[in-house]
Amino acid sequence: MEQLYNDFGGWLRRTFPFRVQKISIDAGFSCPNRDGRISFGGCTYCDNRTFNPAYCNCAKSITEQLEEGKAFFSRKYPEMKYLAYFQAYTNTYAPTEQLDKMYEEALRVDDVVGIVVGTRPDCVSTELLDYFKELKNKCFLLIEYGIETANDETLKKINRGHTFECSRRAVEETHAQGILTGGHIIIGLPGEDAEESIGQARTISDLPLDILKIHQLQIIKDTRMAREYMEHPFHLYDVNEYIDVITRYVSRLRKSLVLERFVSQSPAELLIAPKWGLKNYEFTNLLLKHFKEVGAFQGKDA
Repeated sequence: MEQLYNDFGGWLRRTFPFRVQKISIDAGFSCPNRDGRISFGGCTYCDNRTFNPAYCNCAKSITEQLEEGKAFFSRKYPEMKYLAYFQAYTNTYAPTEQLDKMYEEALRVDDVVGIVVGTRPDCVSTELLDYFKELKNKCFLLIEYGIETANDETLKKINRGHTFECSRRAVEETHAQGILTGGHIIIGLPGEDAEESIGQARTISDLPLDILKIHQLQIIKDTRMAREYMEHPFHLYDVNEYIDVITRYVSRLRKSLVLERFVSQSPAELLIAPKWGLKNYEFTNLLLKHFKEVGAFQGKDA
C-alpha cells in the first residue's frame, strides 16, 4: 500500500513487538505561566478538560489512573501493553527527585513498558536531561514539547511565556542525549494565516524531532481566547480550508518525521468553534483522499 505519510501507528508497530496504547495521567502539575513564575492564566487557548479522559484525574493516584485506563482498553485487547502518558499541564515542573518517584510509580504498574512526558521547552534542565538519559536505558521514553508555533509574536499573544528559540534549544539538547523527542504544533492561531503556517513547516522540519503532532486551533468555552474570539472574531478554518493547509504543510516536512496526528476533537459541550462534526479517523480519511487527488505526500516539497 502506498505510504503518503510516515504514520505513528506504523512506527509503533515497528518499534514494539506487541500492541501498545497510551494511557493519559494527570499527576497534579501546574505550569509556570499559571502559578506566577512567568505569568498567570496559562495559555489563552488551554483547557485540559478537552483531552483528559474520565479516568485521568489528579484526585486519584498515578497507579489508580493507570489501572482504570488498563481496564478500559484491555476489554478489547487483553494482551495490550501500555505507555504512561503524563499529559496534563507541565509534567517536568517539579524537582527531579519528585519526578523520579512519579515516573517510577508508573513503571511499577503491570504491563506499563514506558512513559511519555508532555512538557514545556522552558521546563527542562541539564540535570533533568541527564536523568532522562539514564531512564531511557530502563524503558521506552518519549519527551513531547509544546512548541505550538515558530512565531515569537504569536507565542507572546497566546501567553506561552517562552520563545521559539527556547523550543529549538530544548529539542536540540534532548535529541543530543539520544532521547526520543516529540513536538506539538497548532495551526490557525490568531494572526497566522495559511501562508504563515505553511511557511513554518520547513523550520519545524529542520528541528531534530522524531515525532510531530499537529492540530487545528479550537475555541474552548471559558478560556481567555474564547472571550477574545467573542469580542473580536477572527478567522477559523473550515474543514476544506484546513485540509488544504495541512496538505501543503505536510508536503514540506521531511519524510523521516513521524506524524502522530493532524487534528484534535474536543468534547462537544466545551467546543465553541470550529464544529466540523468529524471524528479523527474520518478527518484523516478525507485528508488522504485529498492527498491522492492532488498528488501530495510527505516530503514532496521538503
